Amino acid sequence: MPDDTRARQRTGTGLGLLLALVLAAVLLTALPDDGEREGGGTCAPRTVASWSADERLTAEFARYGDDPARTDDWTGGDGTHSVRLPDGRVLWLFSDTYLGQVHAPPNPFGESHTWREATAPLVRNSAVVMREGRLESTLPAPLFPDPGPGQWRWPVAARVEPRSPGSSEKVLRVLLWVRTAGQPPWIYGLPTATEVATLSLPELRVESVVKVLDQQLVPDPSRRVLFGTTLVREGGWTYVFGGDDGQAASRPASHAYVARVPEGRLAEPGAWRYWNGSAWAKAGARPRAVLGDGQRAGVGSAFSVVRVRGTYVLFTMAAGTKGLTTVTSYWACSPAGPWHGPAKDFSPSLPQGARVAAYNPQTHPELSEGGRLVLSYDVNWLEPAGAAAQLSRNVSLYRPRFVTLRLAPPR
Repeated sequence: MPDDTRARQRTGTGLGLLLALVLAAVLLTALPDDGEREGGGTCAPRTVASWSADERLTAEFARYGDDPARTDDWTGGDGTHSVRLPDGRVLWLFSDTYLGQVHAPPNPFGESHTWREATAPLVRNSAVVMREGRLESTLPAPLFPDPGPGQWRWPVAARVEPRSPGSSEKVLRVLLWVRTAGQPPWIYGLPTATEVATLSLPELRVESVVKVLDQQLVPDPSRRVLFGTTLVREGGWTYVFGGDDGQAASRPASHAYVARVPEGRLAEPGAWRYWNGSAWAKAGARPRAVLGDGQRAGVGSAFSVVRVRGTYVLFTMAAGTKGLTTVTSYWACSPAGPWHGPAKDFSPSLPQGARVAAYNPQTHPELSEGGRLVLSYDVNWLEPAGAAAQLSRNVSLYRPRFVTLRLAPPR
């Protein structure tokens, strides 16, 4: 074979190898990190094997809410999230919250319910401190002031992280949803922006609030995405999940999305990367949903994700009318999916004889032990019209309830 032919073959082989290496590098960059891929590590299908009511936690919130000793503390609320602080305390974060004083039964209607005055203060957010399993105080409320007229902040997930990467000083980061008053069907406000608040430790003083994702320019409110309904820490990253408001647009289910941020940088908008279907991309292009077809599969307006022995498990209210009473789950080996399900569901108890619905299932890993997972769900009056009067008539309705779950491979 002539020398020039051999040279051309060697050159062609070298170029082919180079192109293959470049393609492999691109694919590795686009795929989730090692240990997150489908079927990797210890990941295995998991679903709810059993569940039971957690009467102790539910009763603790009833005890604290009914305590008449103070008139400026929490007596009921929703949007239940929790985070364990470095000193062992647990901080509970709530969205809409009733303060004021609770009165012993009977209520003005002669019913055996604890009740509050119709004029009791309602604030958009609050935080309650728990120490050694006992709720002890409410921080001055609202903890996060309204960002502007007709707008408010709802706190969602939170985590303790270094003030900056590598720093020994810890701070508390709280994800916030900004909503703006709107007309039906947006009775709970138009999704507006995702923010991150930084709080000092151990004082829990709000130091700053930073907007990380503005959605006001997205013309269709049902396609706006708010992040922070839940987060998972793994491998030096904080994975932050979010959703759109598809259900407000009369779709049976909303879509779930995920972003990730290096540890210590939650309050830096430029550090956020959003899953676009093939890679983690900077803000600008619309993120790609990781779960949801708008019909049978998808999430409620708020959901929770926890990592159990290498498997990510997502809890949400079921699609359609079952979503008023029933919690279902999905599982994946990566935050970006693919997500499998819906899996076996369950219907936790609701107050008898009341027109109420369950929503916002949230896991609390910091309270879970012995292979059991603590999950809370919120309860509210089913019809918005007249809800405030009903929630004051029976204050026990608008408080979190708890169950403990045991997860296992499906049978």
